[in-house]
Amino acid sequence: MDEFHGLPVLTFPQAVDEGPLPGAASVAWRLRTGLMEGDEDSEVYLERFCEAVPMEEVRALIIGSRWYGSDGWPEGAVAAVVDMSSQLTNLEALFLGDVDHEESEMSWLLQCDVGPVLEAYPRLRELGVRGAEELEFTSTRHENLRVLRMETGGLPGTVTRSVAACDLPALEYLELWLGDDEYGCDTTMEDLAPLFSGECLPSLRHLGLQNSQFQDEIAAAMAHAPVPARLESLRLSMGTLGDEGAQALLDGQSLTHLRFLDLHHHYLSDAMMLRVWDAFEPLGVRVDLSGQQKDEGDDDNRYVAVAE
Repeated sequence: MDEFHGLPVLTFPQAVDEGPLPGAASVAWRLRTGLMEGDEDSEVYLERFCEAVPMEEVRALIIGSRWYGSDGWPEGAVAAVVDMSSQLTNLEALFLGDVDHEESEMSWLLQCDVGPVLEAYPRLRELGVRGAEELEFTSTRHENLRVLRMETGGLPGTVTRSVAACDLPALEYLELWLGDDEYGCDTTMEDLAPLFSGECLPSLRHLGLQNSQFQDEIAAAMAHAPVPARLESLRLSMGTLGDEGAQALLDGQSLTHLRFLDLHHHYLSDAMMLRVWDAFEPLGVRVDLSGQQKDEGDDDNRYVAVAE
């Protein structure tokens, strides 16, 4: 990640990299160690971060290796963040699991129950999670969370149902990467039904149901669901969307009030791409139709953008 919560990302340096640090509130701090021989032990590294940076001024925090990765222990990350809640009194944003594919494939990336983080930080505005192996999201009420992102190659239905059951009155932006059933996705259209109605998230303005093997079904549901009428942006990208799903969007309720419609990584034909473009762009809706995939005539050959 280069930017998070509107702030440039800065990895807190190893002890050998001495030099002045920027203002604590001016960057999103990434904790990342153990990548190179000679890197500090994670506990020593974390202690030095707490001593070197005015914790009460930190606005955004990102946790990467060693807590996350092929040999990570996410429970340690969540426990550490929860323990620091009395110091991080102005924390607004948290991302758990910022690793790249060289550190861990998405499907190998362990998570845990991230619900305790929301309980420990009632003023948190943004939460991002990458990876879904052993992920849990304890249903809860949170008054101030505005943004929730879950980047996975296979989102379990238990997590989807928990998100839909949470009481998040301030949530404006929800993004779920559903993924592939071979990598843990057993989320169903029934699990997503509360999100289509929008009743569970009264402040929602930006919705992403992405990276799905049943993207056409999601598009067809969105064409007649209540929630799009109050959205500013809709993301149905990264999945197996084809002409059938795009046709459903064109035939359904008007979506021309949207500012942005994200359909990138799709299986639309050239002719359908032109129809979608003509239906939205002249009316001021920005449409992302990049990443056209070649459809070999068999839906079984379609793949999502992020799985393993």
